[in-house]
Amino acid sequence: MRITKRTNIAIRLLMFCAINRDRLVTKSEIAERCNASESHLAQIINRLGQLGFLRTQRGRTGGVTLGRPMADISVGEVFRKLEENVPVAECFADVDNTCPLTAGCRLRAALSDAVEAFYARLDDVTLDSLVCENETLVALFSAPPCLKRA
Repeated sequence: MRITKRTNIAIRLLMFCAINRDRLVTKSEIAERCNASESHLAQIINRLGQLGFLRTQRGRTGGVTLGRPMADISVGEVFRKLEENVPVAECFADVDNTCPLTAGCRLRAALSDAVEAFYARLDDVTLDSLVCENETLVALFSAPPCLKRA
């Protein structure tokens, strides 16, 4: 199974917010520190805000922060919600399914079970387990960003 870039960036963004939970963080600093474009981040921030994982504040002094406690943010839930419309294989696609084996294929059930096992394992991983006492991550997200050279 392959995780989309959107979900990968979403987890980075949530970890960045968790490390910097005492303040609002801006889209530009997240983009720089998480190696993502601001336009892509805007979409992800919007979706995570809709889902309640983030709280957003607009305006000149705006930014984002976690929408709930770190212990209440399960990586499995984040992945499920962000990946729900991404089929794991062609036979899971509603519109684009051209597989001639769909009616008699037993692999679909096995893939479905495997995907659920994958998410179930990630349900046990919370945002706080990713960031708490992770000094390396704290250093990466707390240190001043590198200056870009012209």
